[in-house]
Amino acid sequence: MSDSSEVSANPGVTGNANIIYILYLVGIATCITTIIGVIMAYVAKDEAPDWLKTHYHNQIHVFWKLILYSIICAALTLVVIGLLLFVVLLIWYIVRCVKGLQYASRGEAYPNPSGWGF
Repeated sequence: MSDSSEVSANPGVTGNANIIYILYLVGIATCITTIIGVIMAYVAKDEAPDWLKTHYHNQIHVFWKLILYSIICAALTLVVIGLLLFVVLLIWYIVRCVKGLQYASRGEAYPNPSGWGF
């Protein structure tokens, strides 16, 4: 694993991961940027240092979990609870992206990128 001194020596190393997190957050208003972000994560994940791979892994998992949770929420809107769950899903999505931005800007690996919670 790399330490943060390597990141400060080369600040551009986290640029792609940060851009993807920002695309994900913009994706709240325009869904297409989220799709662009996941494609970028898939392309960049193989050539990244180990600590940065955790961010790409997190971004890919967040995208697919967002799709799964959205389908579940949409199905549950028939019994009204889905509307409340969409709000919870939005909060989960924002928290995962903001935490990712914070860890990436500090040059730290994302802890438990495969986790289902916050």
